[in-house]
Amino acid sequence: MAYRIAGIDVHKRVLAVVIADVTVEGEYEFERRRIGTRPSELRAMAEWLVIEEVEEVVMESTAQYWRPVWAALETIWRPKRRSGDGAGPQSGTLHLAQAQSNRGAAGRKKDFPDAERLVRRLAAHELTLSFVPDGEQRLWRTVTRTKYQLTCNRTQLRNRLECLLEEVQIKLSSWVSDLLGLSARRMLHALASGETNPNALAALGSPRLRATPEQLADSLGACTHMHPTHRTLLKMMLEQLRLLDEEISQLDQEMAKLLNAHDEAVKRLAEIPGLGVDSAQQIMAELGPHAAAFPSPKQLASWVGACPGAEESAGVNYSHRSPKGNRQMCRLLNQAANAAVKTKGSIFEWVYRRLVVRLGHAQAIGAIAHRLCRLVCMILHKSVRYQERGPEVTRSRAQRRAAKMIRDLRKLGYQVQVLHAPSEIRA
Repeated sequence: MAYRIAGIDVHKRVLAVVIADVTVEGEYEFERRRIGTRPSELRAMAEWLVIEEVEEVVMESTAQYWRPVWAALETIWRPKRRSGDGAGPQSGTLHLAQAQSNRGAAGRKKDFPDAERLVRRLAAHELTLSFVPDGEQRLWRTVTRTKYQLTCNRTQLRNRLECLLEEVQIKLSSWVSDLLGLSARRMLHALASGETNPNALAALGSPRLRATPEQLADSLGACTHMHPTHRTLLKMMLEQLRLLDEEISQLDQEMAKLLNAHDEAVKRLAEIPGLGVDSAQQIMAELGPHAAAFPSPKQLASWVGACPGAEESAGVNYSHRSPKGNRQMCRLLNQAANAAVKTKGSIFEWVYRRLVVRLGHAQAIGAIAHRLCRLVCMILHKSVRYQERGPEVTRSRAQRRAAKMIRDLRKLGYQVQVLHAPSEIRA
């Protein structure tokens, strides 16, 4: 029985598509076709693959140009034979191959040979395939990654704002810990509006600031001869910050709506030391509500890249450097690990103190990130709650943490009912 596989070499405006029967012994005979990437052409390609009775499709992950091809095939392409006689174990499956695993010889790169190589290497199990979630989870990823990019833009803009203030000899950041806090913003808005009295600017600061009014007035003394162009630039930056804050807040609300059906899983993840509501939402977007694509914690850690690597030759492992994995999850787990080791009374604080003496800070954080990764997998798979195993946490600290989590969840639109019940699982 014929078993046909299609290989697609993806470009921005054109696709090189080949089809071959992989059950034929000897050299494969490929049918070639060059197809455009307009929506109508993608629909025609999907219908052509159905007519040709293609069972599997493999394509190369070329920048973002593979996404419309994947979406069209996911919606339209339906193999005639998904199970039964002649159907393979992967019948009806779309595959996305990492470009590095399909590299050919230097100086011999062509479109159709690249597509044919995809088919040969897929049949020989030599390709490195990427995990592509369903359409709903891809939407979650788009929202969370957009929010992360806006957060990076906000940090960059904050640094540019401080650079501008230093240029005009205004040392406000030396006395105010948060340059974008309420007190600092009131002073900066007045400065951008044309205020030239340092004492009037200093009076806008909160009484809770550690700096005295005299110190604030001295740091703002250069406002008397500030150039109008600098005031215009300052006003523009403050307006950009306002827009970024509004967009980030809007994305928070949008993500809460998208994950409304999985709010219990978000709450369970947010209880882990080092994580919070925002981190839990990002993890859900990357792994899914149940992490069903990863059967075991070991496989998840390997996919994330939160595990030791192996470069063995002649029985000797020359490097334990962690492999490359999902960059978003690596970033989240490393940030969570740095926060978890500072949580007083947690198991992660105790493990970090035990490991840092022998491994150093970087490797100890990597070990904590590995533990967090396995813990996340267990919580998503078994739908259980985190229970602290470290030194006893004080009652007041636990109450403060619970109150903060409840505030964060309610702010994002979740409905939280406080129930005093014992935890169900150990970390």
